[in-house]
Order: sequence, then structure tokens, then C-alpha cells
Amino acid sequence: MRVHVVSDVHGNAEALARAGEGADALVVLGDLLDFVDYHQHDRGILGTLFGPDNVSTFARLRREGTRDETVAFSRSLWATLDDPGAAVEEAIRTQYAELFAAMSAPTYATPGNVDSPHLWSEFAGNGVTVVDGEVTEIGGLRFGFVGGVVLPEGATVRRTNPVWRPYLRTREEFDAAVGKLTDVEVLCTHVPPAFPELTYDVVARRHEMGSAALTELIAAQQPRWSLFGHVHQPLSARLRTGRTECRNVGHFKVTERPYVLRF
Repeated sequence: MRVHVVSDVHGNAEALARAGEGADALVVLGDLLDFVDYHQHDRGILGTLFGPDNVSTFARLRREGTRDETVAFSRSLWATLDDPGAAVEEAIRTQYAELFAAMSAPTYATPGNVDSPHLWSEFAGNGVTVVDGEVTEIGGLRFGFVGGVVLPEGATVRRTNPVWRPYLRTREEFDAAVGKLTDVEVLCTHVPPAFPELTYDVVARRHEMGSAALTELIAAQQPRWSLFGHVHQPLSARLRTGRTECRNVGHFKVTERPYVLRF
């Protein structure tokens, strides 16, 4: 059995259409959307809505400016739209139509934080199975899936964001989804387990969110693989703990290469 696994697609539908070539199944671990494209400023949802010059300014402020400057500039952009929420949803639907059409059958997909999972059922056609907080069998092995990212301590989910809300889950909600996974042989998540080597991004120079619940599941169930993305430039792309091979399969938008799982 040969399974190709990708994460952090971020709008690269052309590469996604090739990702399943030669595989018996394709697994997609989220972040389909390209919201802010920091490399090609005319792309992504912000590039579509506001143009490359404004995205270039936004990117520079994220790198060099203060948080207040970045927030003020962002608000000034959204204020130019009559209905920001509707404009963003239209751009999301346009991306999803192309991205889901690019998935080869059979595909098993779980959402990342840069996704709108409430829209997935509209675009996931025949041959695409959306799984989150569930176990499904692929090639005789039990694959467990959990999507989204854990909220940082003290943060709250803004359910009424008028523009767009990423898929951020409370720790209790995320841990409850992990708790539904039993006898897992391949653990598939967007966020990594909370090992420092796997969560530290060497370019951003910070730790991204990992999940302690995932490390506990790995210790208790010892799956053969733990596969994930989210951290684009990790300190380490792999780690072995017990009999479990932990592997960051991204950043697919840039590498355009799926991780190949053979069993």
C-alpha cells in the first residue's frame, strides 16, 4: 500500500493535482487556503482583494513594524470594502472549488487552522472523505484524524469575527477530539505533538502550538506513525519516540512533494 500525505497546501492547486500520482490514497492534513501569500503578493485572499502593493506593505509591517501598526493598516484595508465578510467568503469559495477539484480519489482530508471547515461539505465530492476526530481504515491500518490548532492559554475564540475566523479550538475541544481516537496505527493531525524540536520554527524564531494530548496518545497507543504539518520550517522534521515515527510532511506549497507512506 502506498499513501501520499501532504499538509499546508496554501492554494497550490496545481501541485495538489499531482500529489496523488502513483498512490493508492491521498491524505491532506489541512491549510488548503492561501490567505496571505508572503512570497507572491498578488496571490492569496489579501492579494485578490487589495492588490500586491498593499500585501507588500502588510508583509513588511509583519516583519518590521509594531503590532499596533500592523493592526491599524489591516483595519484600514478592510474598511475599504462594503462587506468584508462576504468578500472573504467569496474568495474562499473560489479557492476551495479549485482545490477540492484537484484532489484525486480516494482522498482523506482534515482541516488546518487556515481553513473554513464549515464549507468543506459543499466542495468535497465523491472520493473525498472529510475526517476530524474520527478513525478510518486505509489499506488495513487504522488512521486517526484531528484537525485545527489548539488555542494558546488565555486566548478566546471570537465567534463573531465579521471577516474570517481560523479553525482554532479550545484545549478542551481539541483534547476531546483526540480522545475519540482508539487503537490508532497512523495518527494524522494538522498540528504537531508537543515536542520542542517539532514545534520550533527556525525562520519565525518561535514555537508554534503543539498538542500535549497528542504526545499522551502517542505514549499510550504507540502508533506506527504520527504525521502532521503546521510548522513550515521546523527545527527537526522528524523525531522517534518509542515505536512511533513523528514526521512533519509539509510545507507542500513550497516543496510540492508529498510524504510517501508505504506499508
